[in-house]
Amino acid sequence: MSPSVIRLRPREDRRLRAGHLWVFSNEIDCDATPLTAFAPGDPVRIESAHGRCLGVGYVNPRSLISVRIVSTDPRTVIGRDLFVDRLQQARAWRERVYASPFYRLVFGEADGLPGLVVDRYDDVLVAQFTTAGMERLKGDVVEALDQVIRPTSILVRNDTSSRALEGLPSYVEAALGEPPEEVTVIEGSCRFRVALRAGQKTGWFYDQRPNRARLLPYVARTRVLDLFSYVGGFGIQAAAHGASHATLVDASEQALSYARGNAADNGVASHVATVRGDVFEVLRELRDGGERFDVVIVDPPALIKRRKDYEAGLAAYQRLNESALAVLGADGVLLSASCSYHLERQTLSRVVASAATRLRRGIQFVDEGGQGPDHPIHPAIPETAYLKAFVARSLSTL
Repeated sequence: MSPSVIRLRPREDRRLRAGHLWVFSNEIDCDATPLTAFAPGDPVRIESAHGRCLGVGYVNPRSLISVRIVSTDPRTVIGRDLFVDRLQQARAWRERVYASPFYRLVFGEADGLPGLVVDRYDDVLVAQFTTAGMERLKGDVVEALDQVIRPTSILVRNDTSSRALEGLPSYVEAALGEPPEEVTVIEGSCRFRVALRAGQKTGWFYDQRPNRARLLPYVARTRVLDLFSYVGGFGIQAAAHGASHATLVDASEQALSYARGNAADNGVASHVATVRGDVFEVLRELRDGGERFDVVIVDPPALIKRRKDYEAGLAAYQRLNESALAVLGADGVLLSASCSYHLERQTLSRVVASAATRLRRGIQFVDEGGQGPDHPIHPAIPETAYLKAFVARSLSTL
């Protein structure tokens, strides 16, 4: 069956012709092609106001992003064969970059599969279907993953908050085999056990891998404070690479329990302590107690999830970085990261610089980074470039 047509309003095709893959509801000519005629996930052909085909994709009339383009080739059939081809391309890149099969296998639009995220833990896969169109094609996706990767199991973590924006329910299920409750991730010289069903998001944050490695040259013989530590990706690797002590802070006792186990597994339990609590409150207590650290890692969850949250989120980033610098000793190192797309890279650098100025501290930016190569950036979709990190050296005075 040929896909139905979505017709755009005049002059609303420029962004798509530049390579973007999203169509917003206010860009659609609803007189010519009413959105009410479509069900969530219906395949569609996208045309300009003049009838030029811009691609094929799927529609969700309930979402602000009404259409996601899967291919600019009008002959493309969206289904299992296409998914196999895209997955083979995605796997080939990861295998070229990584020696071990631990990586993000699919990163949505950047891998030509909008609405799909897949993390690989050797022979176990964890997938998220974040859009109605991809949810409707879940069976084809699972079959394609089985053909390309041959995993022993696939866990579907469809409990992300973004699904609500698509009108989709929240659930977790096994799509293939019997997924284990936890897996072990190999990163550098360390091993980390993570929970799959009960852990955060898809279990492990592969995107921060290059920034965790970026920090290691600065940690020998230092006291490290790892904020929002989760299961210890930053702090435990710091301890394993010569830090004299690492304090891990997180609000989740389950995450800290895994962190303590990971510290023991990597032979650094005597160099690692965990603190459960609100990071802002813990920082205040550390400051008031006169504690100082040589390295502080600030890696919060997204504090700006929507554009309307920008001002409040920006203030939170400002307060967080200022509090972190307040417990950083002279000649110390701050790694400050943000996974909020709405917080631009240059704004984060200004936040860190402003925090130092308010404390009458001098800083030098010595390094910066972003997401790893298993989270590729689509050149026409700035939304795929979301992670940024700065490494700053603290000086005694301005």
